[in-house]
Amino acid sequence: MHVNLPDKLYYGIGEVAKAFGVNTSLIRFWEKEFDVLQPKKNAKGNRKFTPKDIKNLELIFHLVKQKGFTLEGAKTHLKEKKGTTLENLDFIRKLENVKSELLKIKDQL
Repeated sequence: MHVNLPDKLYYGIGEVAKAFGVNTSLIRFWEKEFDVLQPKKNAKGNRKFTPKDIKNLELIFHLVKQKGFTLEGAKTHLKEKKGTTLENLDFIRKLENVKSELLKIKDQL
């Protein structure tokens, strides 16, 4: 899954939830469950997610929603293989892009 967000320094929880296709309550829940998510909060208490938080959310989304990990399993996986998991997610994203391009070419033939 590739999240389509504009290049910005901070993202609001609403636009993050919309990009992932989930409710804002799920994002807040994951924030409490996974300590890798540390969004900044402004004076009003609104969460502001950085691009690093978005990458971590992508990883959590991939593990929990796409791979079917339990929350505890995802937490363990993140702690054991932190660096390699992000690299794998980038590699998977690139492969998905290649697959979509190949499917476009196939449809044109």
